[in-house]
Amino acid sequence: MLRFFKIVAILEGVSYLVLFSNMLIVKPTNLVLYKTLLFPIGMAHGVLFITYIILAVLLKFKENWDFKKFGIIGLASIIPFGTFYMEKKYLKNV
Repeated sequence: MLRFFKIVAILEGVSYLVLFSNMLIVKPTNLVLYKTLLFPIGMAHGVLFITYIILAVLLKFKENWDFKKFGIIGLASIIPFGTFYMEKKYLKNV
């Protein structure tokens, strides 16, 4: 389950960066392409984000994470590049 969480964390981080770059790079240059890409990218990111949070809650109890570690792992999902940092620091032995 930790390995699956690690994969979801990386995918969630990538989807967050793709969604962010769609907003910052594509939107000012090509509004039609931005609107076309927004739904599939946003939907993928939303599903990955929810999966990340559910897995983090499940692993908190399974792995007996303390509240600080769980809080950092949860916060990492809303900070750009946060899931990559969390994956390297907290899941490096998986």
